[in-house]
Amino acid sequence: MKSMPLNARGIPASRLVLGCMPFGGEWDHSSLTEERVKLSEAAVEAALSIGINMFDHADIYTRGKSEEAFGRILKARPGLRDEIVLQSKCGIGLEGDGLPSLFDFSRDHILESVDGSLKRLGTDYLDILLLHRPDPLMEPEEIAEAFAKLKASGKVRYFGVSNMSVAQIRFIESELTDRLIVNQLEMGLGRLDFVEETVRVNQTRGTQVHFSDGLMEYSRSEKVQLQAWGPLAQGKFTGRDVSGEPEHVQKTAELVARMAEERGVAREAIVLAWLMKHPAHIQPVIGTMNPERIEACRDAQREADRMSREDWYRLYMTARRE
Repeated sequence: MKSMPLNARGIPASRLVLGCMPFGGEWDHSSLTEERVKLSEAAVEAALSIGINMFDHADIYTRGKSEEAFGRILKARPGLRDEIVLQSKCGIGLEGDGLPSLFDFSRDHILESVDGSLKRLGTDYLDILLLHRPDPLMEPEEIAEAFAKLKASGKVRYFGVSNMSVAQIRFIESELTDRLIVNQLEMGLGRLDFVEETVRVNQTRGTQVHFSDGLMEYSRSEKVQLQAWGPLAQGKFTGRDVSGEPEHVQKTAELVARMAEERGVAREAIVLAWLMKHPAHIQPVIGTMNPERIEACRDAQREADRMSREDWYRLYMTARRE
């Protein structure tokens, strides 16, 4: 079996990633509290206990408090930085209410954002830097200049993107020396466009699919690591009350529960296994701070390995909205 693209490039990343978006607390200008640091530390410990060694950040997460909390954890645990893969993102500016106000891939913004992330994290380098969301005003030459400076200084080892199409990736790469190695997108049983884009070719319903045409095939052929944010769909299929949800959501939750009971695993493992079964070797980014829920993901890889084609399609056909 082929390995994840990151592993094939010599990056020792775990199959699952812990997303650190909620680590800092509220998305306001309040200060980081010791309580939030302790909660974040418990989440990191739970992740490490099930073999997760990759952690995903962004400069805007809880207005920098997420990275600051993680930085305190690293400071308290000398040697941990060398054992993990650290990824962050840049390129979004925030309004006062925490909503995006602009996107900025300018040279100066990228450089300043990375310096800010490194300072908050208390580390000299990021393993991977992602451009967070497409900037309509982006100039590939400026991006290339920033990336070259960051790599030459040792501040960033690899680069990637998030929420981007094939055309946008190729446009940015037109000026780069190195290839982009990651693309992080919303994928999972709760967001099936990545499958529908393949299945709905030459179908009228295909016009309603919102996913980049050919992105899955491009990523596999070019060895771009696909990462999935929101893979657990905010608990929609793993225990959250879905009585008010559409019928296909309720039926999917019931099917996941039955499969989990039959296999003696947590429902989270089934939901993630379905995503990980895809031959693109998608890397789920789980975004919870709850240690129990993190630990519930322990058997995801094993379940992916033994999930049959029939079970995969049964979940897909149940979850799709007709």
